Amino acid sequence: MESRSYPFTEPDDLVLDPGLLELQRDGPVARVRLPFGGEAWLATRYDDVRTVLADPAFSRAAVLAPGADVPRSLPDMPTEANILSMDPPDHTRLRKLVAKGFTLRRTERLRERAQEVVDGLLDAVEQQGPPVDLVEALAMPLPITIICEMLGVPFEDRGRFRAWSDAAVAITAFRPEEIVAANDALRDYIAGLVVAKRADPADDMLSELVAAHDDEDRLTERELVSFGVALLVAGHETTANQIGNFTYLLLRAPDRLAELRDDPSLVPAAVEELLRFTPLGSSAGFPRIATADVELSGVRIAAGEAVFVNNLAANRDPSVFDRPDEVDFHREHNPHLTFGHGAHHCVGASLARMELQVAIGTLLKRFPSLRLDGDVAFKKGRLIRGPQALPVRW
Repeated sequence: MESRSYPFTEPDDLVLDPGLLELQRDGPVARVRLPFGGEAWLATRYDDVRTVLADPAFSRAAVLAPGADVPRSLPDMPTEANILSMDPPDHTRLRKLVAKGFTLRRTERLRERAQEVVDGLLDAVEQQGPPVDLVEALAMPLPITIICEMLGVPFEDRGRFRAWSDAAVAITAFRPEEIVAANDALRDYIAGLVVAKRADPADDMLSELVAAHDDEDRLTERELVSFGVALLVAGHETTANQIGNFTYLLLRAPDRLAELRDDPSLVPAAVEELLRFTPLGSSAGFPRIATADVELSGVRIAAGEAVFVNNLAANRDPSVFDRPDEVDFHREHNPHLTFGHGAHHCVGASLARMELQVAIGTLLKRFPSLRLDGDVAFKKGRLIRGPQALPVRW
């Protein structure tokens, strides 16, 4: 089977690459060439993507096996195991350490705090007056504040770790050595906090992880630091970009915007639909290695071969979603895969949903005449899509 270069096009705005949907229709499991070397299989249909995400025959840990020849979707592929590159039981062991901090019940208790933060941020927006950049005024500070408080990371350090995080999730926006340096800086920063928590523990998640290492021997020091980095970065980067993305899409869709303003009870359903519809990722993602021969859509995947999935295309699969290219806040069946599926389903999904609901719902209520103020430029060369700035007025 002839391979195609993947990703097929440079991500633009929040447009889903039409090549993905063509592939989904005509050849849902295809050979692709990765941007930094190697070939793999790409799955685009919903059922195939779910299978790869959940079937233990597709291993993440095998990517880091000694001598593994893994296709490279990034210039600097991970070489150390972390929660994102583990299989059960190691992945299960680490996930259990923080899962209780992200339960739906605990997240709902955080809703009041998130509302306080959003109200304060929008008070400042109102006092400043238009135009305002909502990325800096709302999208970034909300999730940063919440994850800092949960982890026990000083909020005043946000300028430092935000810069490192921005480079750490880059593909080509920074030089390879800058990406490596940013990841090293994040590890050193979390390692320093671990030392501080060890000397003076507090009621926060990082202190709990330190105790799990020191008192219970449930994770290694290296796992502790890498886990802290993953929680800090993932805890704000994706949600911050999605707040900007969702606001941008709504302000360009007056009918959907009016619908939400007229009926605020639709906000939770709107967040789910926008999660399904919005293309967030911009890279090939993380590969999995088949540990046995597996068949997907009639295509044989041989043991040892790498497989990538595209959740964005799966979320537009017409066999699962009626009118998949339309935004419908009344969609009754919406089992989207934006947060993944199986063992690696996003542990912070309930937190992200809550923050998005509070941010979008409060923003539209407080500023009913909100509108874009000029063109919006999107980030380039990064793992995650989002606006560089989101200028608005009212």
